[in-house]
Amino acid sequence: MVTISRLRQTAVHFFCSLRFVVFLLFFALTSVCILIFGQVLEHTYSTKVLDQKISQAQLQCNKLMNQVIAQDFHFDDGTDTVNADMEQLANVLDGRIMVVDDSFRVVKDTYAFDEGKYLITENVLHTMKGAGTTSTRRSDRYMELYMPVEDGRDGTVRGVIVASTSIKDMEETAGQINDQANVLYAMFFIVIILLGVLLAYLAGKDFRRLNRQIRHISEGNMDETIHVTHAYSEIRDMAEGFNDIIGKLQTLENSRQEFVSNVSHELKTPITSMKILADSLVADPDAPVELYQEFMQDIRDEIDRENRIINDLLSLVKMDKKASELNIESVNINGLLETLLKRLRPLALERNIELVFESIRPVTAEIDEVKLSLAISNIVENAIKYNVDGGWVRVSLNADHQYFFVKVQDSGIGIPEESQEQIFERFYRVDKVRTQETSGTGLGLSITRNAIRMHNGNIKMYSREGEGTTFTIRIPLTYAA
Repeated sequence: MVTISRLRQTAVHFFCSLRFVVFLLFFALTSVCILIFGQVLEHTYSTKVLDQKISQAQLQCNKLMNQVIAQDFHFDDGTDTVNADMEQLANVLDGRIMVVDDSFRVVKDTYAFDEGKYLITENVLHTMKGAGTTSTRRSDRYMELYMPVEDGRDGTVRGVIVASTSIKDMEETAGQINDQANVLYAMFFIVIILLGVLLAYLAGKDFRRLNRQIRHISEGNMDETIHVTHAYSEIRDMAEGFNDIIGKLQTLENSRQEFVSNVSHELKTPITSMKILADSLVADPDAPVELYQEFMQDIRDEIDRENRIINDLLSLVKMDKKASELNIESVNINGLLETLLKRLRPLALERNIELVFESIRPVTAEIDEVKLSLAISNIVENAIKYNVDGGWVRVSLNADHQYFFVKVQDSGIGIPEESQEQIFERFYRVDKVRTQETSGTGLGLSITRNAIRMHNGNIKMYSREGEGTTFTIRIPLTYAA
């Protein structure tokens, strides 16, 4: 239940973060688009209005240029026509008009500030060289237009007209447009926030449904699964992942319950037998010595059986410890296997089972002799226990430059296909019927796998029911922590 609760919390956190990300992305992208569009629109308007202002000023200055050429840059000839036109143009432009001759002397200034002075600036020099009309924006209040005064006969530049025009009205209009744009921005942002919240809500609808189902399962309904339809593919994948986890948890829970039942039975059976035997002896104080000896022998056998079960449980606990230390030393694997088979040969002879060892080459490896001996013994003992009378068990040893390989083959009853994926689970037993000959807690292969994994090795199994089983173990020759 704790695991399901954590899964639900993970889904909730993921949903919350996803909803926030969807909202944030939508808000950010839309805001950026609106701001960019507004800036482009405002810049386009300002540029267009300014170009129109320059075109109008240029047109008026062209008329003035013809008059200046006709007067030959003389504004004191007794006529006020040019002066009046220049003053009128300055008023229209709401600015200032200056005429500079080819000696860079200001011959006319509507402000009368710089008449008779020399005006030598970069823009004047640039225009005097025949570069054409030049406009320069001095500030947010006015701009200057530099126009060459060209002689109509030979096209030479004889002077420059400098027209300063006010752009205050344009800036005020742009400011008003900017204020209106800010109001529109605020309205747009409010709409965007509302749309973003709605989009985030719709995007999280399937996650909320998923969360409700996970919460329902976490309350103890482990036999149910998560159903998500018409959802995003990612959500369906997540639901399938949760269902896989739930299935594995359910399988583990079933295995634990079966394990408790198996162990309870296995631990209880010897005790029950010993109690019956002991009660029989107590109830018959005049029983013959032979009967006492027989019953005591049976009690000793039951004690040995109880001891084997407890040792298996303790071995599994030791193998399960993450910090379990290995007593690594260099061991002759050939000699180790010969010793193990020698111990198990009497068990095989009881059922006339042939136990064969084949060594391809001498092998020495860095291992924990006790733990690996227990692992291989479990496999060989199972090969004998679940064999047929008169069958065979073959153990072979081989190696390459990096690993050594132990293969255990038998002619036994095999393992059903539906049980092969669970054969190494610590709480799983293939034989559901407990008999004195094949009884066990289902811990042997789990102990074997853990011991091999501690050596950075692996174990594989191939079996067909009724045709026997083959286990292959691969372990590095050199142990690396």
